Amino acid sequence: MIRGHFFTCPPSLPEDDMIALSYLMRLINLVNRAIGNVFMWLSVGIVLVCFWVVVERYMFSNTRLWMQDLYPWMNGVMFTAVAGYALYRNDHVRVDIFYRPASTLRKAWLDLLGVFIFLMPFAWVVWSYSFIFVQRSIRLGEGSANPGGMPGLWVLKSFILVLAVVIALQGIAMAIRSILIIAGRYDLVPDDYKYKYDPEIV
Repeated sequence: MIRGHFFTCPPSLPEDDMIALSYLMRLINLVNRAIGNVFMWLSVGIVLVCFWVVVERYMFSNTRLWMQDLYPWMNGVMFTAVAGYALYRNDHVRVDIFYRPASTLRKAWLDLLGVFIFLMPFAWVVWSYSFIFVQRSIRLGEGSANPGGMPGLWVLKSFILVLAVVIALQGIAMAIRSILIIAGRYDLVPDDYKYKYDPEIV
């Protein structure tokens, strides 16, 4: 049992089902960790490209419009791709007035409600309202509006859909964590996905 102001439920799912949920949660975490660890390196590219744009402009009086497109596009790709990873690491902006001092059990309930009331609807809205917009961009092979700019603007726009997918997947992982905690099976939550500033589990 976990100390908390909200109640825990006796395990209502069979043991095999809870273990399967735990494996699914770990798989989602693994996918978002892999995506995050790859796309975070774009930050290095962003700095290098931006640095070279400034050097060329002020030292060589030269401007490449495609490079001026490149670094903000890389920034957009990076931040949309790593959104699920940030959610996994709890690095997103959160109102901590109520959440930070909460017990493990209260956090589990707050996360579960937050996933289904806010996160999943948000992911659905992003996907549904962006899909036709992205589809049209892909069909047209859309590029930069700047003369001499970067081709492949459709790739950047496609990452709007990637954002919806990665945060929805991590939302599923968060919901599974909450369900396991509420069911009294905190032992099935991996150490790297446990709440970091909890009361002790007894």
